[in-house]
Amino acid sequence: MHFLKKTLPIFAILTVLLLTACGNDNEKSTAKTSPDKIKFLETSELLTLNTTAEEDFASFTAQNQVFEGLYTLDQKDNFVPGVADGMPEISADQTKYKIKLKKNAKWSDGSQVTADDFVYAWRRAVDPKTAPGYSALFKDSIKNATEINEGKLPVTDLGVVATDPTTLEITLKKPVPYFISLLSFETFFPQKESYVKKQGDKYGTDSAHTLYNGPFVMKDWGGNITNKWTYAKNDQYWDKDNVKVNEIDVQVAKDINAGVNLYNTNEADRVPLSGDFAKQYKDKKDFQTEKDALISYLRMNQKRDGKTTPLANNSLRHALNLAVDKKQLTDRILGDGSFPANGLLPKDFVQNPTTGADFRTDSGDHLVYNKEEALKYWKQAQKELGTNKVTIELLGDDQETTKTIFAYLKAQFEDNLPGVTIKVKNMPSKSATQLTSDGNYDLSLAAWMPDFKDPWTYSSLFLSDYFNNHMSYNSPAYDKLVKSTDTTLATKPEERWNAFVSSEKVLLDDDAAILPLYQHQTAVLQRTDISGVQKHAFGSPYSYKFIQVEK
Repeated sequence: MHFLKKTLPIFAILTVLLLTACGNDNEKSTAKTSPDKIKFLETSELLTLNTTAEEDFASFTAQNQVFEGLYTLDQKDNFVPGVADGMPEISADQTKYKIKLKKNAKWSDGSQVTADDFVYAWRRAVDPKTAPGYSALFKDSIKNATEINEGKLPVTDLGVVATDPTTLEITLKKPVPYFISLLSFETFFPQKESYVKKQGDKYGTDSAHTLYNGPFVMKDWGGNITNKWTYAKNDQYWDKDNVKVNEIDVQVAKDINAGVNLYNTNEADRVPLSGDFAKQYKDKKDFQTEKDALISYLRMNQKRDGKTTPLANNSLRHALNLAVDKKQLTDRILGDGSFPANGLLPKDFVQNPTTGADFRTDSGDHLVYNKEEALKYWKQAQKELGTNKVTIELLGDDQETTKTIFAYLKAQFEDNLPGVTIKVKNMPSKSATQLTSDGNYDLSLAAWMPDFKDPWTYSSLFLSDYFNNHMSYNSPAYDKLVKSTDTTLATKPEERWNAFVSSEKVLLDDDAAILPLYQHQTAVLQRTDISGVQKHAFGSPYSYKFIQVEK
């Protein structure tokens, strides 16, 4: 999610938990689901309900159920008013937004959600004392956010004011084509100042110290060491009549085998699958695959501990890229519907503003598996490096699917590029993320789900001066193209689009700076009488507001 989201930033966040295991086809999945209470599983603990804190995949999902921003996404990923009482009034130069708020938008304590609640939350998001990694979204868009974050201006100078309780006026530093998309993102959600200050450091750390304005409220969450929580219908929510489920009980099942057992014994109504389980259940009536815009790739670090790495060699990077049979990876190793990624931007995410063509259609495929070409590049790299042997460390988390993917990649690199040795390094996700952030790695596994609907969320990752570029990649040509989309071309949609297409070709065809692996698809088992679980292509992974249970 950017962001871990999304990496973390998290952007991170954005980290994908893909778990592989084997189990029994013990099908007892015919129980009738009750609209009063349904049971879901998560693959990791919920870490925070503070929308201005660093976040993770589970937290983004949870926050989107219990909070709501100015705009939200409908069941087709269109932007629709949430707390806002309509679409914004936008100035001719596209730098000023005026947004009216619904008068019946309320917090779970019955008080009105006001424009000041947004002003307070946004100031927290850029204040250097409280700002998360996602402050970058504000610094990229809102007037004075960068200066405030750097301690040069007070937070009161942020370009957002409440002219009255239901009117918000926003001044941008420049035209931002995707700004409405940002307004549906969690870090732009409101916070009630008096409540947050009363809770102090406990705010957002458990269900009892959090105030809600979304379709649900959180119950029975004791903090980030708790493996269970409940979403309960929010009776104060302005659109409560369209929320059809009363409670959603959630428990954490990190192991897919355990999750499938819970599903087959009717202790869960929905369970994520991967690997062998996806293959085993793909013909069942309750098997589903969900489209995902998440791209998994390998970072290639060109400088480590201040010293140039072998990966600074362009020929070696090309050789590694062309040495991986991605189709075999997705079909035989993952088996969950994921498919090869031959580009940075995902399929079915953004479209040409003039023709409507998908980005992948306009940009085409890059760095497609070719064993013979890989070997040619490797021989060239050997000459340029002055050696016939290279040892490269491959860093990732300690989840079973990561280990399985790494075993496959090691075999591909070493078999197809004789003289290359891969040293696999698996460790807890937090530790692996820290090493990556510190630039202390050679190759590391990354996953990125877009925070908002625009190519910038991907392309900005590899700017030479961008905070999330942890691979010492520096291309003046790439920088010039991508930065033009945020400056001179910001109000020229077609030219801006072409610049993004060209920048992807520089990143991949010219520089082979990263190794795209696959576009993730989510495989699940879900009761056939449940519908309306909305999977989003950007922003928060899921919305549960639309869930219905067939009676």
